[in-house]
Amino acid sequence: MPTLTDEQRRQWAVDGYIHLEGALAPQEVSLYCGLIDALRPQAGWEPVPGLPFGHYGWVERNATADDLDSFMDRRDILGYAEPFRDLIDRPNVFDPILELMGPYIVLSMSQAIVRASTTEFPGFIHTDGGQALRQIRVTETSRPLAVKALYLLTDVEGTDNGNFTVFPGSHLRQIPFDSDAAPTPHTPGAVQLGGKAGDCYLFSHALWHGPAPNRSGKGRKTLLYNYAQMFLKPYDFPTIAGAIDKCTPRQRRLLGDLGHAPRLGDFFYVPEDQEDVIYRRTGARQAA
Repeated sequence: MPTLTDEQRRQWAVDGYIHLEGALAPQEVSLYCGLIDALRPQAGWEPVPGLPFGHYGWVERNATADDLDSFMDRRDILGYAEPFRDLIDRPNVFDPILELMGPYIVLSMSQAIVRASTTEFPGFIHTDGGQALRQIRVTETSRPLAVKALYLLTDVEGTDNGNFTVFPGSHLRQIPFDSDAAPTPHTPGAVQLGGKAGDCYLFSHALWHGPAPNRSGKGRKTLLYNYAQMFLKPYDFPTIAGAIDKCTPRQRRLLGDLGHAPRLGDFFYVPEDQEDVIYRRTGARQAA
């Protein structure tokens, strides 16, 4: 059944993003904020000095209570706690994604970010998928190649407070890219979005977006889950093996468990029960 309103479909088609208000309840926001704080002293995948932008290494942090609003960018978070796995296919967010993308998708990335309040970070703008997907566009009627769900865990008002920043419509209109004059959160056409803790933004991989500077005096916490068509390579999950056994059949399928040993052609020509599993139809075969 359709889950998006006519206005949401229009916003997706024209602007390349949708604002889902109140996707998480206040007690859930508190839960996820606490879980993010608990990640800091644990080892995990984060940016490592010396690696190119967008690459992550396995690091251990010596975090203290004083660090809770400092910068953090933790990837591959599903194995840390069950509530992170619960967001894989949370109905009030996943159902709209399913309507946009169709059933032949995987969850390709999970990420927890804290944007520290600082005068040094200028923000940045990019498209998802690296240099290649920056140059790939789809038509207005095409299924998106990838969609990201961004959960706000901090109220964001005004501007330059760590706002999620977008160039509406840029998922269909290429922004000429020059590394010496790359777009910024203050380039004409940029819109710094606000929202309440618990809201969620869905946006296309091709939408030019990024964080604005954060001058709010507090860290801005977010969770991001990226969904991609099955033929696209997942971003991460090197440690998901220990967590997938605790997932539901649909979650396992979204994490790449096709119910059989790996075969040539997997993720291009998928099992016959793909739609049954993703739509959770009665009698769907349990992924093994």
